[in-house]
Amino acid sequence: MKKICFYRLFVSSLVLIYSSTNFSTSAFEKNRSKDWTKELKEVEAYRISNPESKISSTGWITYEIGDELNKQFEQISSAASGRVGVAVELIETRESASFRGYEQFPMQSVYKLPIAMALLDQVDRGLLKLDTSIYLRKNDLLPFPQYSPLRDKYRNGVKLSLSDLLRFMVSESDNTACDKILQLIGGPKFVTQYLYKLGINNIIIAATEKEMGTDELIQYRNWATPKAMVALLNALYSGSVLSKSSQSLLLKLMIQTSTGSRRIKSLLPQGTIVAHKTGSSPTVEGFTRATNDVGIVTLPNGQHLIVVVFVSDSTGNDTEREEVIAKIGRAAWDHWNERIQK
Repeated sequence: MKKICFYRLFVSSLVLIYSSTNFSTSAFEKNRSKDWTKELKEVEAYRISNPESKISSTGWITYEIGDELNKQFEQISSAASGRVGVAVELIETRESASFRGYEQFPMQSVYKLPIAMALLDQVDRGLLKLDTSIYLRKNDLLPFPQYSPLRDKYRNGVKLSLSDLLRFMVSESDNTACDKILQLIGGPKFVTQYLYKLGINNIIIAATEKEMGTDELIQYRNWATPKAMVALLNALYSGSVLSKSSQSLLLKLMIQTSTGSRRIKSLLPQGTIVAHKTGSSPTVEGFTRATNDVGIVTLPNGQHLIVVVFVSDSTGNDTEREEVIAKIGRAAWDHWNERIQK
């Protein structure tokens, strides 16, 4: 039986809330750095001093569909040998389900989605133009092992349009392109402030790709809750935060994503449209801090299903982690597709 759940997005706590896992110590806990806390304080000060922010809105209504799907997510998640957060929602009806939906997870390259939205918001405001030429010099290219197809293709630098740079960042998850775009729009803090203006509190962007490459623990400074990521994808799909042309462009780039073929898309029927963004950290000594995929799946009847899966602090192998994401995506698909057919 459906039950209506009311919730509001409140200001993020300056203390990370982290529930118990199978691990005796948590890498997430270890990364409560003074710099990270300072970042949050500065963002909160911005929110208070900018009353036009939508952060004080009264929230919205979603319809929890019961415990059955939540329990299924929990059962699937056990195979990840780590901490898994899930949130799914059918956009047209606002029916939702989740598992650890309010916990915080490192995003890795999933954070390129809100960065892209912040960039396109600047384009919509006339502050930037997609046809502007951007010069990437050799010293702008992030070094190996940072993931950068752009660097591999243009080892001595290149001149690209801002549109091409955006494509590299979103569709190919290029780290060099990401850091250049962050530089153009004002840095990580600017993107977090943009999210606050949208009324989304529980996504924090505090570090660049270059910074994350210097210390694997820095990735924990860029975090999101599954529920907040659902809210962001809802905002993108609603058309209320970007112009129609910017929204269409970003969704197209997400559909063209070249990474994550074994994640959300893997077990869905061939030809299913999935606009998504992945995030991955390297495995170090058998420990993987982030294997993620978030996106919007088009169902056979034309409705749209948001699927957000974060796998963190896992000792499982690549196949195990990605299968968890794929099976969660399929479980959500089956649940709503079966209801459509009835």
